[in-house]
Amino acid sequence: MIARDRLGDLVAEGFDLAIRFGEPRPSTLVARKLLDTRVVTVASPAYLKKAGRPIHPSELGEGNHRLIDFRNPETGRAYEWAFRQGRKEVEINSNAQLLLSDVATIHAVCLAGYGIAQLLELGIESSIASGRLEVVFPDWVDEQFLLYALHPSRHYLPPKTRAFLDFVIATIKSPT
Repeated sequence: MIARDRLGDLVAEGFDLAIRFGEPRPSTLVARKLLDTRVVTVASPAYLKKAGRPIHPSELGEGNHRLIDFRNPETGRAYEWAFRQGRKEVEINSNAQLLLSDVATIHAVCLAGYGIAQLLELGIESSIASGRLEVVFPDWVDEQFLLYALHPSRHYLPPKTRAFLDFVIATIKSPT
């Protein structure tokens, strides 16, 4: 198993399966949607106490808050932030003061009180439930991010790959 921020060529590199976030690009790979998770904007209580809680997502584009963003592996630039509330949508260029390529580091820096980050709810539920992170805009959490399994053949999935995929699916579906 290899963790990396690019898909590469599964077949040429000898991989049986890839687990990737985001809508897959058109290809000959078979894509199976595993789940979708919300994108939430979070900060530590200490940061919000020090810097103040923004009222509306558009405030984040004004430069009054420190933002932590994820580096898009394809472009090398920060992702734009999108906020959805029903049919309303607000997009901002984060102009992040801290741009990182590792989600665990973004989570840790956010917990430490550096600034505001957009993270996938999957994986930070316990930090939110315990109060270590707060959802900054609880009414703007309608953006979803998808998780897919990708594999080369629709007709044959090796038993070891099928077993691993079944494990992943069972893990995702089991309550934590």
